[in-house]
Amino acid sequence: MNTRAEAALADGFYVAYTDGSCKGNPGPGGCAFRLYLPDGQVIEASRPSRKKTTNNVAEMWAVIDALTATPEGASVLVCLDSGYIKDGLEKYLEGWIKRGWRKSDGKEVLNRELWEKIIALMAAREVIFHKIKAHSGDPDNEHVDAMASDAANKAAKRVFRA
Repeated sequence: MNTRAEAALADGFYVAYTDGSCKGNPGPGGCAFRLYLPDGQVIEASRPSRKKTTNNVAEMWAVIDALTATPEGASVLVCLDSGYIKDGLEKYLEGWIKRGWRKSDGKEVLNRELWEKIIALMAAREVIFHKIKAHSGDPDNEHVDAMASDAANKAAKRVFRA
């Protein structure tokens, strides 16, 4: 666990590490999270996608699953390697909403329904996002990366058997 996550946990936060994976983009995918609870328990979960997905969608589902695993009213630090999610929520969201879910170039924002799920979960929790560089040796990030990759491999096996 990184220093920021340790400090957040000591302050009573839930600390979630999330990741998504896709075999091809689009292709079969998977998502995973590891959630540290303030009482010291650890919850982990992963799942394959049901259909072809993108890496960004898999990353979003990992965040949705992790936030869903926390109680309403909780303070949550989400550690992730997805700039797409962190930047979307912290830099672009306000403008997208003002423009009726359109980007500055006038095109529709992709994955609106997933952004809205994340926003709804955030509305009932105090959520802070912390970006971690992918494949930088953070043990928790590497762990959820492996879990998400395994889930994507399971999804790929289902796709090719069908």
